[in-house]
Amino acid sequence: MAYDEALAERVLDPVAGRDDVAERRMFGGWALMVGGHMACGVTGDELMVRVGPATYEDALDQPHARVMDFTGRPMTGFVIVGRGGIADDDGLRSWVESGVAFVETLPPKG
Repeated sequence: MAYDEALAERVLDPVAGRDDVAERRMFGGWALMVGGHMACGVTGDELMVRVGPATYEDALDQPHARVMDFTGRPMTGFVIVGRGGIADDDGLRSWVESGVAFVETLPPKG
């Protein structure tokens, strides 16, 4: 599946200047890695965000967010945010920051 490269570029804006960020192809799309962990990514024209188990249900209550399920088995702690939730820069920034905040609680990968 192709991914929206313009959206991937927009995802990079909130993390500009960080030295612990990398890009990787993952889940048939593009992923933003922070400290070696996937924080968020782009699949098709939507954003996937790793929010973690503690805030998962709250994230699902947000407009345009839904369960991340590629294989028939939901990935708890990850959500998909539809285009409506990331159409403006503030909405996108908020979701990206949520993913980054979660992975910052994890030990860095070597």
